[in-house]
Amino acid sequence: MINVLVVDDHSIIRKGIKQLLLDTQDMRVTGEAENGIDALELVQRNHYQVVLLDISMPGENGIDVLKRIKEIRPQLPVMILSMYPEDQYALRSLRAGAAGYLNKQGALSQLVAATRQVAGGKKFISAELAAQLADNLAHGHLEQPHQTLSHREYQTLCLIASGKKLSEIAEAMSLSAKTVSVYRARLLEKMKLKTNAELIHYAITHNLVP
Repeated sequence: MINVLVVDDHSIIRKGIKQLLLDTQDMRVTGEAENGIDALELVQRNHYQVVLLDISMPGENGIDVLKRIKEIRPQLPVMILSMYPEDQYALRSLRAGAAGYLNKQGALSQLVAATRQVAGGKKFISAELAAQLADNLAHGHLEQPHQTLSHREYQTLCLIASGKKLSEIAEAMSLSAKTVSVYRARLLEKMKLKTNAELIHYAITHNLVP
């Protein structure tokens, strides 16, 4: 039996996944958490074969929670679930240690097969992401400026581009405004940009705004 921990701040999503896996013969949801802190406690106390982790939750971001789960249980497969398009967060998730990345819009049709795949020790990516990666390799695409950012810097970029004020970004990321200012300065330097206006233009041009 594949024991699954579902981590999502929306109870309706957790219930939907639980019902979906209930209809299978070899999987069941044996743990639920609505935030990263609860998820880490459950991972420490219990044994799971797969974690299904939402990337966007209050407090700690899903990728930060992913990294901490891998510190506690390095061999535990973690599948990232997200409303964001794959070209925004999939590679970042995989680099951080995720066993797979699945857009929630395709979750119902692919979640069961994806969960079995990562439980068996394999990686899961969608056909669309695989095609994108193959295309990048075939054409020798260089890493774009926003892909060189750390996860926190990338979060800051996206939140600025979506119109959030510094104080709002600090609250959303559970950080001080001073720390967010440091991330902003770093990402502007790395991307060779000077102003928020240039940053917003870049984000819109590269479809980085949700």
